[in-house]
Amino acid sequence: MGRIAIVEGVRTPFVKAWTVFEDIPAHKLGAIACRELLEITGLDPASVDEVIFGAVAQPVEASNVARVISLYAGIPKEKRAYTVSRNCASGFESVTSASEKIKCGLDEIVIAGGAESMSNIPFVFGKEISRIIIRLNKTKSVIGKLKLLLRLRPGHLKPVPGLLLGLTDPVCGLNMGQTAEVITKEFGITREAQDEFALMSHKRAFAGRAKLREEIVPVIPSPKFKVAAEDDNGVREKQSMKDLSRLRPYFDRHTGTVTVGNACQVSDGACALLIMDEEKARSMGYTPLGYIRAYDYVGVEPRKMGLGPAYAIPRVLKKANLTLKDMDLIEINEAFAGQVLTCVKLLASKKFAKENFGLSSPFGQIDMQRLNVNGGAIALGHPVGTTGARLILTLLREMKRRSSKFGLASLCVGGGQGGAVILERQ
Repeated sequence: MGRIAIVEGVRTPFVKAWTVFEDIPAHKLGAIACRELLEITGLDPASVDEVIFGAVAQPVEASNVARVISLYAGIPKEKRAYTVSRNCASGFESVTSASEKIKCGLDEIVIAGGAESMSNIPFVFGKEISRIIIRLNKTKSVIGKLKLLLRLRPGHLKPVPGLLLGLTDPVCGLNMGQTAEVITKEFGITREAQDEFALMSHKRAFAGRAKLREEIVPVIPSPKFKVAAEDDNGVREKQSMKDLSRLRPYFDRHTGTVTVGNACQVSDGACALLIMDEEKARSMGYTPLGYIRAYDYVGVEPRKMGLGPAYAIPRVLKKANLTLKDMDLIEINEAFAGQVLTCVKLLASKKFAKENFGLSSPFGQIDMQRLNVNGGAIALGHPVGTTGARLILTLLREMKRRSSKFGLASLCVGGGQGGAVILERQ
């Protein structure tokens, strides 16, 4: 069997949560991307063997969101579909799962991607009010119902945002921003360095807007909108260091350095990629965007989850028999500016290489001119289940523009994991 080819890909704009896509659920966003992918490739929906989508906040109204996306996109009901979740690496997981299914001979053609509507993550009420409501439905007498209602307290009616619960790790008890504070303090990443990185992300995203449009399908959010959304709406053209410096630390008010300005944006969006064996792609007349050279996942300390790329990148490089210097372009998801900068620092550290991998020399210094050249999640947004697929798509398109040979995409994963994928074009 030949290499696994990523033939083509498309995504919706990534938009800030509770803005223009707030009325579009994840399965509809995914279906938009999936339909557009079928359209631009001219692929007969009946030739798709399986649809695999990543999602973190699985919609309660669309169990197995990949299946709903598949049917909404017009793929025949006889075809298979399933949803994967590896937190922030869910978009990666859909692609690598597709690769595994094809290599095993179980599938020939797969649409993989991610869909996330963080706007529609529900609010959750506590167990006590749930118990009261259940018993109310079971109680027949009026007196019995009144007794139950008298047990209600104002605090019972205060919901907890599901988003807050989802972004908090139950093992270490920290939310994702707090884990970023842990590693930025430990590895000495300054507030100024984080803000400078955030500013760079916005500048690059704005400068690369025309290029990013090449991977985006415009979306009309609803009939009340007369103009389609065609750009990622979190990019701030006039962002400045002065603006960023005014923001207070968000996760540690007293000694923290992580702010909403140097952290990723909470977003809605979807991405779909067409994946098949290299020979299959050629037989169908496709010229793939690129190929999967290698991929790997690692586990790390949950309270230091941001270190995931620093551990995943060395492992995937070893698998591919390549070095950091071989990578023409690199994408590291910008969960937090300080988190990316920490990983860059560790990969260049001799001590880190020796203590964790038994090596006598560091993995190498990442050239910042090759890193996230069109901006990252700080500017573009981070719809968590989608981002992995977006990183792969954005990287492959930029590799095509530059005639690059190798590209690396990596991200940290909530709960203490890391993922990395090496892509190649020849």
